[in-house]
Amino acid sequence: MTDSPFNPARHQASTLCLPPGPWHTVLDCLCARFPAIDRAQWLDRFARGRVLDADGQPISVALGYREGMKVHYFREVPNEMPIPVQETVVHVDEHLVVADKPHFLPVIPSGEYVEQTLLRRLIKRLDNPHLVPLHRIDRHTAGIVLFSAHPGSRSAYQALFRTRNIDKYYEAIAPALPHLDFPREHASRLVDGEPFFRMQEADGAPNTLTRLEVLERQDAWWRYGLFPVTGKKHQLRVHMAALGAPIRHDAFYPQVDKVLAEDFQRPLQLLARGLRFKDPLSGEDRVFESRLRLEFQ
Repeated sequence: MTDSPFNPARHQASTLCLPPGPWHTVLDCLCARFPAIDRAQWLDRFARGRVLDADGQPISVALGYREGMKVHYFREVPNEMPIPVQETVVHVDEHLVVADKPHFLPVIPSGEYVEQTLLRRLIKRLDNPHLVPLHRIDRHTAGIVLFSAHPGSRSAYQALFRTRNIDKYYEAIAPALPHLDFPREHASRLVDGEPFFRMQEADGAPNTLTRLEVLERQDAWWRYGLFPVTGKKHQLRVHMAALGAPIRHDAFYPQVDKVLAEDFQRPLQLLARGLRFKDPLSGEDRVFESRLRLEFQ
């Protein structure tokens, strides 16, 4: 972490080094850099001391622009709507925090969510501003998320994901596929799709691989075990839809359903069931599993 008197992580501030440009003031630069935030909002943030210099001191709206200047600011979403779900802390130690994330809760701040995210909730709950997610699952998926709790050991745990020395396993409720043999593998090339938040399969060398098995059969719906060898965005959702069994209540695949995407009574039936790995510090085998359950009905 920074040795500066002002620690942006502790204050949950974002940091920007001002890019090159023709601006006269820091305010002008911020307005151009973040066009979705109007000038009146920036003026209000300056007035409330929510834009700071490198030492954590509030800056004036008249402060002159200088390329490379470090500015700290606080992301805000006016009238952020509460998400009526509650996370569970599964494990806490000096180096790791493991949380069981419910459906609909984002892992990190983005878009219209800042305070209503798993990261912000855990920082407040555990009073640890150093928390950083070591991986992510999307907002509509529930289950286990691993956080680094200490900057000094973070790289050792990040390497587990980079070198694929961690086993991730999921469960999903989806339509039965009696015409296919299981266990099986599905490999394909995933690329950006339309709209921008979706992925799609395309021709070319595969860049994703998922192993699948059937855990339980109930008439038209089966419970599947999904083991992603790779970790592309929406990989499991796209692969299940490609096999002809889109995951139950999937609002993105095969078609976008904006109403379903915000229906708290019909969560996506996809669960990050657990993680297994050898701890890079202690050498012990670690297993963390979700306490949540998917429902056929």
